[in-house]
Amino acid sequence: MGKKTINVEGSEIALFQQKEQDDFISLTDIMKHFEDEFAIYGWMRNKNTVEFLGVWEQLHNPGFKGNEFVTFKNQAGSNSFNLTPKKWINATNAIGIVAKSGRYGGTYAHRDIAINFCYWLSPTFQLYLIKEFQRLKEEEAQRNNLQWDYQRFLTKVNYRLHTDTIRDHILPALQTPKNREWIIYANEADLLNMAVFGMTAKQWRENNPDQAKKGNIRDFASIVELNILANLESFNAVMIERGVIKEKRFTLLAETAISQFKSLSNYKGLNQLK
Repeated sequence: MGKKTINVEGSEIALFQQKEQDDFISLTDIMKHFEDEFAIYGWMRNKNTVEFLGVWEQLHNPGFKGNEFVTFKNQAGSNSFNLTPKKWINATNAIGIVAKSGRYGGTYAHRDIAINFCYWLSPTFQLYLIKEFQRLKEEEAQRNNLQWDYQRFLTKVNYRLHTDTIRDHILPALQTPKNREWIIYANEADLLNMAVFGMTAKQWRENNPDQAKKGNIRDFASIVELNILANLESFNAVMIERGVIKEKRFTLLAETAISQFKSLSNYKGLNQLK
């Protein structure tokens, strides 16, 4: 388990790795950047956050205590609801958030969860953190004679979260035959494609026949588009679990995509990220 740091917009953010591919990022250091000592608590009081954390744990943690999670989920959003990292860990046996003590202590979270925290704070800061994380992983890959693909990482950030939620909540409700399940997955993927790119995967292939020979719509997306797409995957997973109908989900996804595009497009440092 080694500790490292990345510099994001002038702030040192600590990381450590528990095992291969499991990077944990300091939420405490991220919080310090925004000079808000209560940011973590505000984020964890949010109902969407609690649902996201619960879905993540269900996908990655066989020992997760689902009953306690349901209790938190039902309470989240009320004025009296408060949730701390230690309370979450102790009650649910969560593994995605770690509270460390000592000189280099603080609250750390798996990279998927840390990216969600940054998204809640600032989509722009989130993008810078991902870029610096990319630089670190590329350096590690070079030292170990491996390849690390930033684009592949971004497209997979919340991919499993999204597809497994579809499997657990949409397919059973529709009683979809096994040989037809791919259609449901494709339709949900295109819901995100429409929100971010304004077209389905099929429409993109028809409009870009030369590029389609080399890859798909996401292979040719910009870093900003891929980052927003990853954010929408987690948002859509939460809405699916909540039972929001498809039409309403698309409206909210499109509004979120537009809001993030505007936020990032108005930022003077955007060209450095392209």
